[in-house]
Amino acid sequence: MRESSHPENVIVGEDDMTQEVAQPSDRLRRRTLASGTIGAIVEWYEYTVYGTAAALVFGPLFFPDLEPGISQIAALATFGVGFVARPLGAFIAGHLGDRVGRKSTLLLTFSIMSASTALIGLLPTYAQIGLSAPILLCILRLLQGLAVGGEWGGAAIIAVEAAPRGRRGAYGAWPQIGPSAGLLLGTAAVALAAAISGDQFMTWGWRIPFLLSIILATVGLYIRISAVESPEFLAEKKAHAQTQNKAPITELLVHHRKPLLIAIFARFADAGNYYLITVFILSYTTSTMDLPRQYAMIAIMIGSTLNIVAIPMFGRLCDRIGRKKTFLTGGAVNVITAWPIFALVDLGQQWSIIVAISLFLALGHAMVYAPMPALYCELFPTNVRYTGISVGYQLASIVLSGFMPAFAGMVVLAGGGIWPLPIIVAVTTLIAIGAVSCAPETKDRELSRIAYNNSDSEHADSRTSVSPTIS
Repeated sequence: MRESSHPENVIVGEDDMTQEVAQPSDRLRRRTLASGTIGAIVEWYEYTVYGTAAALVFGPLFFPDLEPGISQIAALATFGVGFVARPLGAFIAGHLGDRVGRKSTLLLTFSIMSASTALIGLLPTYAQIGLSAPILLCILRLLQGLAVGGEWGGAAIIAVEAAPRGRRGAYGAWPQIGPSAGLLLGTAAVALAAAISGDQFMTWGWRIPFLLSIILATVGLYIRISAVESPEFLAEKKAHAQTQNKAPITELLVHHRKPLLIAIFARFADAGNYYLITVFILSYTTSTMDLPRQYAMIAIMIGSTLNIVAIPMFGRLCDRIGRKKTFLTGGAVNVITAWPIFALVDLGQQWSIIVAISLFLALGHAMVYAPMPALYCELFPTNVRYTGISVGYQLASIVLSGFMPAFAGMVVLAGGGIWPLPIIVAVTTLIAIGAVSCAPETKDRELSRIAYNNSDSEHADSRTSVSPTIS
């Protein structure tokens, strides 16, 4: 691939002399990176609090007329309802992000997510308003899903598009700590609320983590407002102000089908598996194994901490050895460790649960999750990038992530035990390995050299360019 001869601090027009757009300073790059990272942490804190509450309290509070096992499945199913809205959120946010801008779209998704989370903390239960309670719970959960559907793509893009040359993997990895950092903070908030409220946790203590999100949302909103718009987007908008595509999703489906399919199936390595290990294991150990709630919660907090440390490391690694090698190695680790992880959980010991969750989060998951933002961004041109990575990421979520905890619960309830679950982890991960094996290695690809009309990303750099950086 031909390297650009232009200096990093300018974007040069199609005649090599016009349409210069200044790149952000290092200080602004760091501010934008912090915006994506902290915003992701706050959003995933809110998402985690819901998942934890669904596993622990929503069954008896919102579905009390059902049998205990069925009530638990119904509560976990409401967790999955949010994932139904994710693709719609991805379509809407993708269109706005590619047409209006990355920053304003992220502000919108953040506001919707924060408002719906706070309202859940104020929601009356079934005992207070009857059937309206679970209905309202599902509506607010749908709004959460709608917001998260557009959040990941935006946070990944502003980090990667603001990165200095040769560091897109490292920059893109930072927003990836959002789920685990949010998981850590959310689990800690639930543990603190349980300690404060004691026997009253089921009465009012569960509301505390939801209401604490108001404070976190205020901080996150302030930081996100201080971010700058992506220079890649500004250059794209300036170069194609008169001809900018009004329907990015159409452009995506017509000209970028192969990258979209790679993006969808690459997520199979982490989409359902992450929630299987975090949400389902919490429910399984407390409800089925009748172990103390703290066993799984402590294990999740330790595993999340290790995940937060590991992801930036693997992000830097993928800048050195490539996105594919890092991802495929992590996928292989997932397959190899699937059975030992669930065998350790089934021992029912505090130490074994800690080792099991830490093994997944610190190794296999971290290695496949860290390179995703850079890999995804490098598959799509600027004019459809937000749409492409959001839709690809979230379509896999609706298939796997949302209802995986409930599905796992049905498997256990049916008397099959947890032995089928390692098979599910292995099969889904192998699908992802196959998809990424078909992708090109993109670590040396210039974002601005990816073609507008390109259904074969392997040759994207050699075709007509999309941005004013090309001479």
